[in-house]
Amino acid sequence: MLRERLEALEDRIGRAARRAGRRREEITLVAITKVFPAAAIREAYGIGLRHFGENYVQEFEAKAPEVADLSDAQFHFVGRLQSNKARRAAELFHVIQTVDSEKTARRINDAGKVMEVMLEVKLSPEQAKGGVDPEYLPALVDAVRAMPNLELTGLMTMPPWSDNAGQSRPYFQRLRSLAEAHRLKCLSMGMSQDFEVAIEEGATHLRIGTALFGPRRRP
Repeated sequence: MLRERLEALEDRIGRAARRAGRRREEITLVAITKVFPAAAIREAYGIGLRHFGENYVQEFEAKAPEVADLSDAQFHFVGRLQSNKARRAAELFHVIQTVDSEKTARRINDAGKVMEVMLEVKLSPEQAKGGVDPEYLPALVDAVRAMPNLELTGLMTMPPWSDNAGQSRPYFQRLRSLAEAHRLKCLSMGMSQDFEVAIEEGATHLRIGTALFGPRRRP
């Protein structure tokens, strides 16, 4: 079942990329495995996936020993990161996509490991959405670029939920313009319901869970 879902997903990604005049190789598929067991990561790895996203430090901490032998797997933290868990996140993950404050960035930097990071930008009016306000983004970009252990590669955002993928487009366009203004090459945007629109607007990282693994059910 997972193999068939991945094939269908790859077909849609490829067609969206061609419509946008882009190459499939420009787009990283990050499989979101929160709530799913380590066995799901291993199965996905076995059919060719290499990038995995998790939302909770403690949840992945429990899975990490079971996937430690997947030597070329890359694990991305994509949830809201509390500053008191930043050091542990730096130890567990290869990429942290949701840096939203200088305090959190400094704690990741102080872990002493060279880390790829992205800044989460709050473009949605929803209170539940995290991220730095665009007004404060320039100062945060400058602060993170000055930290010797952090490699700032891009921006991430999460638009308001909608069944209509087109409603995400203005948020993706805004993120792209902010990334261009700060000379950042990576754009993490687009999930199962709107990734084709995200590809059209320049996404380099798609965060896909449901379209790969089906609906999540917490135990």
